[in-house]
Amino acid sequence: MSPMPSPSLPATVDASELAGRLRLSVTRLARQLRQTADTDLSPTQGAVLATISNHGPLTLGELAERERVAGPTITKVIGVLHARDLVSKTTDPDDRRYVHVELTATGAALVERSRARKNAWLARRLRELPPDDIERLAAVTDLLERLTGTTEVP
Repeated sequence: MSPMPSPSLPATVDASELAGRLRLSVTRLARQLRQTADTDLSPTQGAVLATISNHGPLTLGELAERERVAGPTITKVIGVLHARDLVSKTTDPDDRRYVHVELTATGAALVERSRARKNAWLARRLRELPPDDIERLAAVTDLLERLTGTTEVP
């Protein structure tokens, strides 16, 4: 028995099949971009640095909430990044229970270098596409941002 079409999807589109293809494509693209970044950071460490770059300084609680991870997880990740001099930690002078984190100069340089490498790789790939595909991809990117609720700086 075939799945019932959704009222918001054309009858010719199987939402489950489309979801699977989209998930796999996005996962592969993310993997290729991580490999292009040429860092030895884990995906979580890279994501945390990017979040701090975009929104920092942040408390550990704010960072855990933005990354959608538990407090102990963010504490461990920040411990590793701090040991590598990629982030600095400052205890809040008004409430010592709070720790603020921000990128160090080394961390900011790493994020910038990683972003530049990934953007350059992707731009080279985009230049291989015909103009019509570029326009379609621009529209799809708008849709993906709506779908994920994000419009952050990459």
